[in-house]
Amino acid sequence: MIEQKNILFYMGHPAHYHNVSKVMPALSSNGHNVIIYARGKDVLFDLIEDLPYKKYLLGIRKKENSKWSLIYTVLRRELQLFRICLKEKPDILVGTDIVITHIGKLLGIPSIILNEDDANAVPLLAKYGFKYSSCTLSPECCDLGSFSDKKIGFNSYHELAYLHPDHFTPEIEIFIKYYDRNKPLFLLRFAKLTAHHDDGIGGITNELAVKLVKILEPHGQIAITSERELIDEIDRFRVSIHPSEIHHVMAFSDLYVGDSQTMAAEAGVLGVPFVRFNDFVGRLSYLDELENTYQMGYGFKTSQADEMINKVSALISEPALKNTFAQKREKLLAGKINYASFLIWFIENWPESKRIMQEEPGYQERFG
Repeated sequence: MIEQKNILFYMGHPAHYHNVSKVMPALSSNGHNVIIYARGKDVLFDLIEDLPYKKYLLGIRKKENSKWSLIYTVLRRELQLFRICLKEKPDILVGTDIVITHIGKLLGIPSIILNEDDANAVPLLAKYGFKYSSCTLSPECCDLGSFSDKKIGFNSYHELAYLHPDHFTPEIEIFIKYYDRNKPLFLLRFAKLTAHHDDGIGGITNELAVKLVKILEPHGQIAITSERELIDEIDRFRVSIHPSEIHHVMAFSDLYVGDSQTMAAEAGVLGVPFVRFNDFVGRLSYLDELENTYQMGYGFKTSQADEMINKVSALISEPALKNTFAQKREKLLAGKINYASFLIWFIENWPESKRIMQEEPGYQERFG
């Protein structure tokens, strides 16, 4: 019989909610107590607003680009999490932030880091998070470098925790609330790229965004989702879609172009061809695998603007684009496990699950 647990989930980004959106209700239904600790980022609070779990919310301070500001914000999160843990007495901490590993160490609570990045792409998380975690769950293709001893590898992606066909069926009724189903739709995403691990990383400039719009507009509809202000010339394409419905719109789109890692991967696992443009290209193994092994998309660095534009032009000219990528998606899904089902088992059966995966990594295939 599985022992009931108090399970605290840390979230600092909308993607962190999506990663466990199917996991939390399953654990709750199995009798576990789910607690959420979240800090405001983009539309995260909107996504968790109606969830029936105890929630602790931390707003984001006005960002200052300094080392001391970063240290202050981390300490602020740690103090609040420390107080929450004393009150709620969680049996396990799950999330993506260094604070769960520090407070976990301090209070003797196991911490599981959910990670999809190579260590060299997130050096602070690696040095101050992976190092102190009870384990770090990462796709098998990810390189955790000197922290590989903390890695429990799984044969899937974070995005398949919520977009796997076992959990997600796109609804055309949602799509047609926003767009004409008889015309192609091109989805563009412009990220801020202001996180600490984004230092020195460039993306799609206003000038390049205008070029993309001019290329795409004659061929269909354009939807822009953006974390930053848009210039007047393209602001009319900005979407106002509820965050709980964006994946339904994405699933029926014909092409995704953007500088966001997560949305590129989401498009890929949905069978929507993606074009990714930023300086993380070549530095993230899971996206390299999506692009090179499964050929679900294309990555270009900011020094390759002309090549990126040419690829976009070529893709929208392919008459069988949707069918081609639907077939590629079938191959991808056949080679990956259902990550949500695996994660439910892993958390629920901790710490025995960690031992099983260390001794028999192939055990995960029963979640295929």
